[in-house]
Amino acid sequence: MDTTTVYFNGIERGFEVSSILAQFSVFGHDITIRWYGAIIAFGFLLAVLFGGRMAYKWKMSIDKMLDVLIYSTIFGILGARLYYCIFEWERYKDNPIEILYIWNGGLAIYGGIIGGIIAALIVCRVRKMNFWNLMDIASMSLLIGQGIGRWGNFANQEAFGTNTDMPWGMWSEKIARYITEYSYKLNANGITMDPEKAVHPTFLYESIWCLLGFVVLYIITRKARKFSGQIFLTYGVWYGAERAVVEGFRTDSLYFAGTTIRVSQVLSAVLAVVCLVILICLLVKFKKHPKPIDGIDYFLEDELKKQAEEKESKVSVADLAALEKVEEKEEKESKEEEKKTEVSDVQDNQR
Repeated sequence: MDTTTVYFNGIERGFEVSSILAQFSVFGHDITIRWYGAIIAFGFLLAVLFGGRMAYKWKMSIDKMLDVLIYSTIFGILGARLYYCIFEWERYKDNPIEILYIWNGGLAIYGGIIGGIIAALIVCRVRKMNFWNLMDIASMSLLIGQGIGRWGNFANQEAFGTNTDMPWGMWSEKIARYITEYSYKLNANGITMDPEKAVHPTFLYESIWCLLGFVVLYIITRKARKFSGQIFLTYGVWYGAERAVVEGFRTDSLYFAGTTIRVSQVLSAVLAVVCLVILICLLVKFKKHPKPIDGIDYFLEDELKKQAEEKESKVSVADLAALEKVEEKEEKESKEEEKKTEVSDVQDNQR
């Protein structure tokens, strides 16, 4: 088994970490299941289940959602690979066929997001779906997948940061070997590292931030969603701000050719600022015009239930008032009838 011992600055004992979950043979063929793939698959499954549940609550077609899922997954993988290869062209220009060797690694999250969004936009246009409502759901699902999927990096001991003395700083022989082997590349990018010192567990930073972001976005969805696309824009601000900071610690960033400027760091900062400006503008517009913007609807299940309960409550009060009037009228008529009867009896006695 491919194992390594991981140590943390604040903990005396080490932890054995294996990148392989299981190994077995089927009809003479050896099969290896790695923790990285299993964790990514688990995060993807939870994201899909959550997205499906939200789509059901928001009265969206599950069939159409499946179309979006299939095409977004395919385009997302292609986009992630293409994005990575563009910024690592020096590695592939002499042997372009290696671009197809996706199993060797080399996927970029932003490329995946861009590819997935393009596919979703096309499907929404063809299938006549509300694109922004879909993006609101996808944003929360993405945070689930990203928050869980980052632990696959821990299993592989990759996507770590620069040296740190923090109590949560981690070290392993696998990390030390990487730093030693690629020191020339790190130095070329202006990064100097000591292979004997602990590093920032950037996967952990991103995992915590994404899972916390999911909670925040879900609360906003339930309590403060004003228009379609609001959650997607909030995701852009939340994730963009985090990635712009954490990317500065990482040692495996993609760079603009001939520079030490990190592609994802610049893209993240731009994403956060642009989404924040648009979000503020739309919230101000909504405050001035409380009705749904441009035909955008809420159709949240909780909102519908609340409206139905208020309507039912009003009907019940009206019915009660009408019933009281009928009872008063009947009581009045009954008293008048009694008086007539008494008068009639008196007249009979006099006769």
